Amino acid sequence: MKRPKRPPRWQELLEARPRILDRTHLLIPRLVLGGTYPHWDDLIHRTPPEGATREEWWFAHKLSRQFIRRDLPLLDSAGSPFAFAMPDVVLERLPRVDSLLRGRIEVAEPVLTDENRDRYVMSSLMEEAITSSQLEGAATTRRVARDMLRSGRTPRTHSERMILNNFKAMERLRDLARGPLTPKVVLELHRTLTLGTIADKDAGRLQAPGEERVCVRDEKDEQMHVPPPAEGLPRRLEKMCSFANGETPDSYVHPVVRAILLHFWLAYDHPFVDGNGRTARALFYWSMLRQEYWLVEFVPISSMIRRAPAQYARAFLLTESDDNDLTYFLLYHLGVIEKAIEQFQAYVEKKVKEAQETSLVLRGSDDLNHRQIALLSHASRHSDARYTIQSHKASHGVVYQTARADLLRLETLGLLQRTRRGRAFHFVPPRDLAKRLRNLGRDA
Repeated sequence: MKRPKRPPRWQELLEARPRILDRTHLLIPRLVLGGTYPHWDDLIHRTPPEGATREEWWFAHKLSRQFIRRDLPLLDSAGSPFAFAMPDVVLERLPRVDSLLRGRIEVAEPVLTDENRDRYVMSSLMEEAITSSQLEGAATTRRVARDMLRSGRTPRTHSERMILNNFKAMERLRDLARGPLTPKVVLELHRTLTLGTIADKDAGRLQAPGEERVCVRDEKDEQMHVPPPAEGLPRRLEKMCSFANGETPDSYVHPVVRAILLHFWLAYDHPFVDGNGRTARALFYWSMLRQEYWLVEFVPISSMIRRAPAQYARAFLLTESDDNDLTYFLLYHLGVIEKAIEQFQAYVEKKVKEAQETSLVLRGSDDLNHRQIALLSHASRHSDARYTIQSHKASHGVVYQTARADLLRLETLGLLQRTRRGRAFHFVPPRDLAKRLRNLGRDA
C-alpha cells in the first residue's frame, strides 16, 4: 500500500514563514470543502484559494483544528498523545447514528418483533463472524461458512475454525457487555477468537518482553506499523480498559466516538501475535452494546470494511502520519457504520416483501408459525436448500425440541421431504413446493 504523504508540520511552517499568520484569518472561513476533513495527501491535489499557497492553506487547516483538538490517554511509542477533533462533519453524522442504533429502523411495517428478532440477529452475527475472519485471511465461501454455523458441524479447516471462533465471540459479547471491560475480559475475548487457529500458548496472552513484536504489513509484505514495545503492554491494556469504561478522560466523549476510538486503540497497540484486528472490531461491538446501542447487533461492520480493505488500512495511516489525529479514523468508521445501517435497512425491506408474498399464499392458515413461514419463504427461493434440526435451531435461536417439531410438522403437511445423511435427518423442499403452497392457501 502506498503511504500517504506526511504533511509539513504547522509549527515549522510558522517558524519558517512568520508572516503566514497574516493570511490565515482570510483562509480559515474557506476550509469547509464540502464538509470534509482533508489530509495533506488530499489537499495537495486541490486548488487552494486564490492568492494562497498549498502550505499556507494547510497551515490554516491545522491552526483551526488546534482549537477543537482533544488529547486522549493513548500515547504513541514516542510518548506523544493521540487526539481527535469534533468538526461539523462529525457532529452532523452522530445524531443519525444515535437515532438509528438506539431507536428503531423504519420500514414498511414492523419486522423486528419478538418473534423474528432472533432470526435477524443470528443472520447478522454470522455475517460479521464470516467477513471479520475473511479480513484476516480466512479462505472459504460465505455459503459454506453459513452452512457450518447453522448445522453445528465441526470445522474442517483453519478458516472455518476462525469463523466459528468469531461467531462464538460475537455471541459472548452480549454477556460481557453487562459488565466493565477489564484486562481479563480482553484476554478471554482474544482466546475465544483465536483458540485452535494459533498456538495454544499464544491464545489469550499479550506478547512478552523479549519477543519480536508482530508488525503490520501490507500485501507486498512492506512494514506499515510498528507497535509499541511489549514491556508496556500490561499498563497500556489497563489504560485502554479505563478509557473503555468511561473513567478517562475527564471531559465528555460521545459513546459512538468512544467505541470507535477503542477499536483504533487495540489495533494500534497490537498486543497479540495474531487476531488483533478481530479483537479490535469485537471491542467496538462490546462498547456499543455496553452503551445500549442495541441495534448494532444487526449491522456487520466487517462486511463494509471488506468491500474496500485498503480504505480501512489507509484510515490508520492517515492518523499516524498527521500528528496522531484520530479524526481521520473516526470519520472513516462513521461512514462504515452508516453504510452497514443502509445495508441492513435494504435487507429488512427485502425480508418484509418476501414475508408479505409468503403470507399472501399462506393467508388464513393457522397451521404454521413465523419460523415455519420464514423457512418456506427461503425454500421457495432456494430449491436446492437443505435444512436440519440443528440449522433451524441455530437460525431462530430456539431449543432443539422446538426446531424438531417445526420441521416434522412441515413434513406432515407435505411441504418438506425428509432424507437421511449419516446419522442426521435432512429436510428438503419438494420440486412442486410452489404448487403445494398454493393448494395449502386454498385449503386454509
